Amino acid sequence: MINLLEGARRSGLIAAGALTAALTLTACAGGPAPGSDPVDEDVLIDQAACERNADVGTITYISGYGYSASAGQLDVFLAEELGYFDALCLDVEINASGANGQQLVSSGQAQFTALGSASDVMLAAANSRNLTAIATYGSVSPFSIFANEKIKSLKDLEGGTLGYFINLTPTASKMLDQAGVDVSKVELVKMTNYDPTVVPRGQVDAIVGYASNQPQTLKAMGEPFNEFLPDDLGVQGTYNVMEVNSEFLEKNREVVADFMRATLKALDFCLTDKDECIDMISELAAENNQGEAFPRDQQERTWGVESTWVRSNPDLPPGVQTEEQWQSEYELVQEYGGLTDLPALSEMMDTELVAGLYDDNGELIWPGE
Repeated sequence: MINLLEGARRSGLIAAGALTAALTLTACAGGPAPGSDPVDEDVLIDQAACERNADVGTITYISGYGYSASAGQLDVFLAEELGYFDALCLDVEINASGANGQQLVSSGQAQFTALGSASDVMLAAANSRNLTAIATYGSVSPFSIFANEKIKSLKDLEGGTLGYFINLTPTASKMLDQAGVDVSKVELVKMTNYDPTVVPRGQVDAIVGYASNQPQTLKAMGEPFNEFLPDDLGVQGTYNVMEVNSEFLEKNREVVADFMRATLKALDFCLTDKDECIDMISELAAENNQGEAFPRDQQERTWGVESTWVRSNPDLPPGVQTEEQWQSEYELVQEYGGLTDLPALSEMMDTELVAGLYDDNGELIWPGE
């Protein structure tokens, strides 16, 4: 395990009370001012910024899906492991239970969580106005409909069964419409487990799933199936969104920016050093009793697909989001999500915070570099 500070924060060495007024840490050099005694040479920000970040106390992140190798999740775990949070004087606690993330963040019991797409954020916004989306990690929908090999087109689902998890998703509904499917002729089945082999075995004809997960498992097993992607039917989407408690963002904007700076630094590590990144997240899963749910081979397949999604919009650096990027799903959610009072996009997202973390060349601004 790599840790830039070797537990310094946990031993109290960078606590605000231990920082003397004479100490000034220079962001450019990543070290103390000449003639001062260093508190920790690996802290990369100046004293005032360090105190600001430390003063907010523990920041809690809720993982939406355990130790999955997904952007907005593995980068948070790796930012902690690589010491990036410590380098910015952030005390981050990670809850990997994968449950009630939005409720906890909305209520202020946690500060950050991630969801699978902008449409998920919009659907949840109907029940809570205390959440702000601050990062979107890709401009492609993560969903797919994978089907028994007898299903040659989505139209063939008429008279058959289609499984789904949680909800059908507006994206899947649009895909079915685009394919001319009469949904009243399709039996919808809410799935109770994530075993994808029920599709080639014929227990259901198709499932609305995550393109980087169940279909990749079937491919690795050599099972025959057909897959239908949103892009195939001209349906646009987004991949993974980071949300923050809106009140916390309003009061601590620079702290939120540094949290995202650290996670995006870790995301860059995972895009550059895929094998080491997957080794680390898989080891963490095993150490925390989620190894069976997230074995290394599955994590490698997942990130092999999802890392391409992060790079799906060459005009936007990772995490940067725009209202235009969300517009298509905004319309989908209004059409298929049953919502008539959806907040304006500007009320649900902050398009400036993450954009401000990059220089004019699209490079992440990191202290000391």
